Amino acid sequence: MRVTVRDSWAARAFPHFLGIPGPSEIERTTGHGDLQWANITGHPLTILDWERWGRIPVGFDAGTLHAASLAVPTVAARIHDAFADVLDTDAGRVGELCAPAEMLQAVARGWYPHLAQPLADRAEHLTGVRPPHQPAPDLPRAA
Repeated sequence: MRVTVRDSWAARAFPHFLGIPGPSEIERTTGHGDLQWANITGHPLTILDWERWGRIPVGFDAGTLHAASLAVPTVAARIHDAFADVLDTDAGRVGELCAPAEMLQAVARGWYPHLAQPLADRAEHLTGVRPPHQPAPDLPRAA
């Protein structure tokens, strides 16, 4: 069985990037594994880049698209509303938390600097705990 987000990764990433213990149980479904705007087209709607498909935490795809939208709060709110039936469940919350944990890991590697603060804010909103590794501010380049 192809597993995209492994339990062992979540057990390490949650404490490191979210400041909370890893989940004791992860409910899974089959999904895309990298559902973000770069992988979605319009007219006709097409989902691209299926290389990470597999068993993912329930809510992970919706959580990833939501996390990728955080720089535009109105879009993020629409995404959350569209997927609230999944994200607002216990299983969906675990899946959603996997998304900012994974993206904060990417921020630490130099990706998504514009999402660093919104990801930390969303993680804190979901957990009540400020992530331990504060993202650096998104500063303009030095001349």
